[in-house]
Amino acid sequence: MEYQFAERVKNLSGNAIREIFKVLSDKEMISFAGGMPAAECLPAAKVKEFADELLTTLPVKMLQYGETEGYMPLRESFLKYVSNVGIKGYTADNALIVSGGQQGIDLMFKTFCEKGDKILVQNPTYLAVLHIARTYQLQPVGFDCGEDGVDPDDLERKIREHHPKLVYIVPNFSNPTGKTLRLETRKKIVEIAEKYDVVVIEDDPYGRIRYAGEHLPSIKSFDQDGHVVYITSTSKTIAPALRVGLTVADEKIIRKMAICKQAVDVQTVTLAQAIVEKFISTGEIDKGIARSLPIYKKKAEIMLSSLDEYMPSSFVHTVPEGGLFIWGEFTDGTSAKAKFREAVENKVAFVSGNDFFADGSGDNTMRLNFSNATPEQIVTGVKRLAAIFRK
Repeated sequence: MEYQFAERVKNLSGNAIREIFKVLSDKEMISFAGGMPAAECLPAAKVKEFADELLTTLPVKMLQYGETEGYMPLRESFLKYVSNVGIKGYTADNALIVSGGQQGIDLMFKTFCEKGDKILVQNPTYLAVLHIARTYQLQPVGFDCGEDGVDPDDLERKIREHHPKLVYIVPNFSNPTGKTLRLETRKKIVEIAEKYDVVVIEDDPYGRIRYAGEHLPSIKSFDQDGHVVYITSTSKTIAPALRVGLTVADEKIIRKMAICKQAVDVQTVTLAQAIVEKFISTGEIDKGIARSLPIYKKKAEIMLSSLDEYMPSSFVHTVPEGGLFIWGEFTDGTSAKAKFREAVENKVAFVSGNDFFADGSGDNTMRLNFSNATPEQIVTGVKRLAAIFRK
């Protein structure tokens, strides 16, 4: 049968990382491709303990429909939790629990954008954002990253030129570059948003995973009149499969997003929300992060030293202070994309950088994840990559 697919999906290709996952079933494969937390950091025993407790004491509440906006104890606990990045003075009416941070982004696009609208993204940016934008037939436009992740001058130029509906920014240990915005850059972004009356999505799934340097206040903390929408997630700080995140925004935005969410999944799973609330209110989330930081720091250091020792001299890379990613670039123009298939054949996977650029450029770049490999696998995998790129 010849199916008549909707125009918006006719030419849509899959998320590059999800496609790569198909090759990762090979047990010999060393993956630097995904953004999965370290297996040893997943708190399975504590999740089971909280689930047992909740299903024993509140069985009906855990298994029945709940509010689209989210489980009220979690909304309140989550708002207290994000006060540590300067997000203060907000009530439950400003909070929407989402099924992972990625749903928050999707709902923002659905709430604000029409077919053909332009959005601005860092160049490079989180590839799922490009995927979501294209499902809504939007036009993502990249602006320069600069040294710390955002070039404010180029951002302002692109706003004047393209009149975007939204600006999307990952401020901490950005996916994919690992860069972190300086304090003055964060303040400047809010000034620009106010000047041009544009809404900024601040996506912060990695901010707590800092193993060097000092924590910085969120962009949202400088927002006085509702131009910034803050999205965070517990996928990297508790467990990704729980699919629990938070959006903080002006009450009018939250109401519209909630209406859109009703049509998608009605609500985020109540049991998962309640488990996350237990992690936050008991302090277990902080204990888990504290246990994970030395693990991530060690793995990052091993990958950085291995890249310096084995990769060609034309390969330069970022040195992140946190997060899960290192961004690499071949200054001689070597194509990482062209070598991907050979790398997979040699049992090592990465993500070619062109998947993170709005215009598809960046063939000479790559994103490397270190969190889900063992220290031994990191060294072996980098050696395999080096052998391919030194040919």
